[in-house]
Amino acid sequence: MNVLVATDKPFAKIATDGIRKEIEAAGHTLSLLEKYTEKAQLLAAVKTADAIIIRSDLIDAEVLAAAPQLKIVVRAGAGYDNVDLAEATAHNVCVMNTPGQNANAVAELALGMMVMAARNLYNGTSGTELKGKKLGIHAYGNVGRNVARIAKGFGMEVYAYDAFCPKEVIEAEGVTAVTSAEELYQTCHIVSLHIPATAETKHSINRALVGRLPKGGILINTARKEVIDEDELIGLMEERPDLKYMTDVMPAANDTFSAKFSDRYFSTPKKMGAQTAEANINAGIAAARQIVGFFKDGITQFKVN
Repeated sequence: MNVLVATDKPFAKIATDGIRKEIEAAGHTLSLLEKYTEKAQLLAAVKTADAIIIRSDLIDAEVLAAAPQLKIVVRAGAGYDNVDLAEATAHNVCVMNTPGQNANAVAELALGMMVMAARNLYNGTSGTELKGKKLGIHAYGNVGRNVARIAKGFGMEVYAYDAFCPKEVIEAEGVTAVTSAEELYQTCHIVSLHIPATAETKHSINRALVGRLPKGGILINTARKEVIDEDELIGLMEERPDLKYMTDVMPAANDTFSAKFSDRYFSTPKKMGAQTAEANINAGIAAARQIVGFFKDGITQFKVN
């Protein structure tokens, strides 16, 4: 089988070497398409691919139509909204992600953003401490669990809301479960977002919800920009000069946020949650192992379509 690694933002060399080792040891061949600048290059490369490993690269109907041999796509990371799942299913292509491999990296960034916000973006003025503050985790998945673990080390009181995670599971890990997103936001000084971008969640982080944060509230977003109702958040922050917003996914209205709230808003220039050497290696090698397992034993444990 021909396994294509198609990454406009390449894996680190050590990760690529690890991927190659896994793929070739299983008797497959590895092809690399790195730092490509045009979609035409991707369309040409997928023509002979039986499997593809991607990062944030877009796999849409056009790409799938250009890949007649394709059987599996693995997104090296947790999010997979860059893959058209319906089209993949229509082409009988299995799509997987690699959940958990980037979780600690994203969680550490979330805590770093909390410190940055609490210290007024390091502008030289007196800030606050995280110790003793109530932290709300909105979605208690792999990243949320790691945020909770690290936050406990800061001495924070940790709360969580997840519509799909039982209260018993959350509280078994020393985290207080609440019964609604509204309760989470009105209870906590800081809320860390970890929800996926779905039809139900897009624009769900709005004025009514974020406005429940107590005075000095901080919203941290290392999830997806689509979950934020940007117009409503801008309006709310205009009305409440105490609120801060820190995000690892640059808003469409970044220029407006920056101009209006320069002392209490920060966005990374590009998504950096998984941008560590360790996460890069973990996710890439996990993707390779999942492809090997798929072709050898038909394993589809992390299938998302």
